[in-house]
Amino acid sequence: MADILKGIILTVLTEKCYTEYFVKYNFLDVPCFKATLSKGLGIGIIAGSVLVKVPQILKILKSKSAEGINIYGVYLELFAITANFAYSYVMNFPFSAWGEGTFLAIQTAVIAALVLYYGGSSGKAISFISIYIALVSAVVSGVAPKDLLWTLQAINVPIIVAAKSIQVITNYKNGSTGQLSAVTCFLLFGGSIARIFTSIQETGDFIIILNYCVSTLTNGIIVLQLFWYWNVDKTNKNKIKKKK
Repeated sequence: MADILKGIILTVLTEKCYTEYFVKYNFLDVPCFKATLSKGLGIGIIAGSVLVKVPQILKILKSKSAEGINIYGVYLELFAITANFAYSYVMNFPFSAWGEGTFLAIQTAVIAALVLYYGGSSGKAISFISIYIALVSAVVSGVAPKDLLWTLQAINVPIIVAAKSIQVITNYKNGSTGQLSAVTCFLLFGGSIARIFTSIQETGDFIIILNYCVSTLTNGIIVLQLFWYWNVDKTNKNKIKKKK
């Protein structure tokens, strides 16, 4: 039983930190505190990522509309997420440092397919999913050289900016955030903030850290728009109800 418990604890703690905490009873070790906090945050982010975009997916399904969601922005965001987790996987970074990318990619791909489907093209939706699965399988299988993956990760910075800017501009033009889910946007913003810390602790990779810094900034702008257009969206809904 003790070995099982130790095994569970070691999913969060390193052997060194396990010794510091449970053998030496040194609970004030700063490096271990940072490492443990980073690992715990990473696991929490991964757990949360399993459902982070589900509110967005459900909102689209419920309304049977993807109004206000720019498909090109979704494509770029999906590219950025995929490049991030593929690079991290090939570089053998700890799963706790990038694992949420897998779940975010799946959910973002589903959103892209739904936008295409409700845009009147079920054929494009099916083709998109098929091509995406094939490309991801090829990249993570080791076919793509590491230098290429690093380059893709490097160009993620302008791609993230472009992806979010497209959505920001779409919101501005519409004077509304449309079918964007507030829950999803808040979770993405909080997750990107936490990832800056965990990336510093667990990878030390400058390009990964820069990506999350840019993600935090751009996600923050969309969160601000949610607050800005909150009353506008409520007013529009009330007008529609009165007309009915």
